[in-house]
Amino acid sequence: MNARYVGYSFCALAMIGVGSTVVVSKAIAGGLPPFAATALRFAIAFPVFVAMMRVRKVRWPKLDAHDALLVIAQAGAGSVGYTVCLIGGMRLASAADAGVIAGTLPAVSAGFAALALGERPSPALLGAIALATLGVLACTVRLDDVAAASGAHSLAGNALVFAAIVCEALFILLNRKLRTPVPALPLSALMSGIGLLVAIVPACFEQPWRLPFDANVVAALAGVVYYALVPTVLGFVLWYAGASRLSGAEAGLVTALVPVSTLALAAGVLHEPISHAQVVGVACVLAAVLLATFGRFRSMRMRAEA
Repeated sequence: MNARYVGYSFCALAMIGVGSTVVVSKAIAGGLPPFAATALRFAIAFPVFVAMMRVRKVRWPKLDAHDALLVIAQAGAGSVGYTVCLIGGMRLASAADAGVIAGTLPAVSAGFAALALGERPSPALLGAIALATLGVLACTVRLDDVAAASGAHSLAGNALVFAAIVCEALFILLNRKLRTPVPALPLSALMSGIGLLVAIVPACFEQPWRLPFDANVVAALAGVVYYALVPTVLGFVLWYAGASRLSGAEAGLVTALVPVSTLALAAGVLHEPISHAQVVGVACVLAAVLLATFGRFRSMRMRAEA
């Protein structure tokens, strides 16, 4: 089979897994407090990543003080901040709305990089940011009958989900600031280990052991186990196995599956009604991902020809 098709398939499965985190976070939010769920996620994922490092004979990276602080900040933002904000947001927001917002990550991270690194944004990037913003507004600033009937639409919930995307964008930005690049596997292990240490203290203040062991808690625990093993660990394996067969721009194109898979899972698994505004939002976000990706293709081609 063609290596590119295999790469696209692996990356697509990884992105469908990412989309499923929004849906499973809905179940987690209904039974566990956010820091407790986050700590449990990393308590499960960390030893698996360590075992993978031992099997593959990968050593821990040697970091100076500058890079060590950046890695800790990455874990606080991209690991703990993202998970806590997403679970907190899913207490209030609909999964379909959250999927639209999650799909803006490529545009948000590219915009952050342009601002923080002093890069001049290309017209394609500016257009992608505008389309992503329009997509979020379409599902956030609306008064349609579906939102009113379901009661799931919440500006505060959507704001928390967007805060999760900002945390993930900060993770990407901080990774570019590392003086010594850290390979993906040890970086994932570090994010899980440090994330566990950061989340466990506030998790103790939530006192999750006082919760009644009912069906909601059981569903939340199952959701955390799924989150830790499938999107986190298996998603890592699939993404890097696929991305190794593709260019960066081609892999970035597959991220368009995140809002689509989330919307489909929200309708199929959670039986959420999908509004016209949410469909418009997904269309805008997909257009933003495509525009940003083809903008990267063009930039790469221009640099190659220079």
